[in-house]
Amino acid sequence: MTGFRSSPDILNAMLAKADEKLAAARRDFKDGFLGEVSSRAYYAVFHAISAVPASRGMTFPSHARVIGAFNKEFVKTAVFSADTTRKLQRLFEDRQISDYDCTGKIDEETAPADLDDAQALVDICRNYLKNV
Repeated sequence: MTGFRSSPDILNAMLAKADEKLAAARRDFKDGFLGEVSSRAYYAVFHAISAVPASRGMTFPSHARVIGAFNKEFVKTAVFSADTTRKLQRLFEDRQISDYDCTGKIDEETAPADLDDAQALVDICRNYLKNV
């Protein structure tokens, strides 16, 4: 969907939500809740990447559509690197395991990688939004 450009206040609120999820992921890591790390890391990135198309007035009703638009409008056009999509996809898959797979487990290697990738992706979205 396309609408009016989101205001700086809305974009900042979306980034604040991403920061909140990152902080929760860090707490969960400290407390040993590795699955929650992956879930919160994904949601941090989801909020950050949602702000990027919103800066151009594009909002979407589902995760799949946000991710699709982000990839089409910003990765395929080389605004963001292709590695962004790989990290985003892995975070999404790890979140699926964490939230929905009763037999799957996020391990001691995956959780910190998810946290690091989430921080990096939130940072690149924040940097992009500073320049729009």
